[in-house]
Amino acid sequence: MSTPHAAMQQAAEWFALLRSGEASDSDRHAWQAWLNQKREHRDAWAHAETIAQRFEPMRAPETRHAAVDALHGARTKSLSRRRVLSVLAMLGGGALLGAEAWRAHPLTLLAQYRTGTGEVRAMTLADGSTVWLNTASAFDTDYSASLRRLHLLDGEMLIETAHDTTRSFVVDTAHGRLRALGTRFTVRLAGDATCLAVYGGAVEVRSSGGATRIVNAGSQVRFGASAIGATEAADPAREAWSRGVLLADNMALQDVVAELNRYHRGHIGVAPEVAQLRVLGGYPLHDADKTLNMLAAVLPVRVRRTLPWWTTLESA
Repeated sequence: MSTPHAAMQQAAEWFALLRSGEASDSDRHAWQAWLNQKREHRDAWAHAETIAQRFEPMRAPETRHAAVDALHGARTKSLSRRRVLSVLAMLGGGALLGAEAWRAHPLTLLAQYRTGTGEVRAMTLADGSTVWLNTASAFDTDYSASLRRLHLLDGEMLIETAHDTTRSFVVDTAHGRLRALGTRFTVRLAGDATCLAVYGGAVEVRSSGGATRIVNAGSQVRFGASAIGATEAADPAREAWSRGVLLADNMALQDVVAELNRYHRGHIGVAPEVAQLRVLGGYPLHDADKTLNMLAAVLPVRVRRTLPWWTTLESA
């Protein structure tokens, strides 16, 4: 179950106050009481800390002085915490934001090919096949005289296979094996399942439990270790990311934000009252600010930045 939006926003506000260096003892006691009140508060705080670890602390003296001045003002009852946080957010990300160290599962760190958050790589394999590796993804290769094998460890890939009459081309995941039949297709790990979308040729799916199916161009399936789901029309969005495009066709705003978060080092949230707004069109995956501003221009939402790395879409 996901952490409620209200708890996430409260965590961000507490984080801004406490990490400013100017929180009073009463502020810290109030934060501790809030933290102990509910499990969802602790989960939200842990998420805020995880995001913060991707960025360097404030270093520029002028930036810290501005934050201190804002928080001194908060000691008076006439200045609300929300106003203080808006000042902190306006300080900008230049001095606060730094390089991100990609924290991945140990297996992915040992992979032959991997990408960090927001990175998409195109590469040509030894046989001439082309692979586009999506954000925060990893895979290994194992080519032999009789088989061309890829092992997707994390994330998503788009593959365009090269012709080879002597060796099959397969992709293994935790849930089974995909055998390309002269094709262009995407493979994505999604929790307890693998998602396949075929855009050219065909792919044979074999789950770990032995279920098999041929998936033709224009179709997609989701399968787990024991079963293969229903065949559906292939979603063009599952290929558009290789061109840097987030493609939405009557997509819920919360799903657009979830997809955008995969490419963004910070946090992007969406308030419940606007989460189900429908979105159409193409948006840049690698420019979150531009995408959020585009959404605010066509939907009844506004962009709120609690911290330079914590952004929320709310009702306008």
